[in-house]
Amino acid sequence: MEPRSAGLQRLVREVAKFGAVGGAGVLVNLGVFNLIRHVSGLPVVRAGVIATVVAIVFNYVGFRYWTYRDRDKHGRTKELTLFLLFSAIGLVIENGLLYLATYGFGWDSPLQSNIFKFVGIGVATLFRFWSYRTWVFRALPSREAESILAAGAHPAPRASEPQQRVR
Repeated sequence: MEPRSAGLQRLVREVAKFGAVGGAGVLVNLGVFNLIRHVSGLPVVRAGVIATVVAIVFNYVGFRYWTYRDRDKHGRTKELTLFLLFSAIGLVIENGLLYLATYGFGWDSPLQSNIFKFVGIGVATLFRFWSYRTWVFRALPSREAESILAAGAHPAPRASEPQQRVR
């Protein structure tokens, strides 16, 4: 298997796992949002923020213990801090769109609120995927890279790479 192909397969698996946890998180988010909206008299954006916070907690557990379980587990305090920071930015993106639709355009029916809540989740998800994989759940170095760093040597050329001769 070529390294490029293996990397693409890892990315596809990561996106699939992220999508599975995120999809369940969307259901949690929309479920809590609609429950709060119909049971309480809270304004739409407050209901959206509460639902997002519940989904953030749900997603952290799913990402840490399933999607990114093989990632670096050192520095959990830093990981959680970064997760909450980027989640808060995602919360602002997600509920900012809901706020704009509700108070900027007056689109406040249950259907319109759900559509814009869903669109906000989608836009925020793109940001979250990038930030979580880049900053929060950092990849561990490959075993090959670790052994090279430990030995303090340069990697041996692969059979397919031309070797330079020293004269």
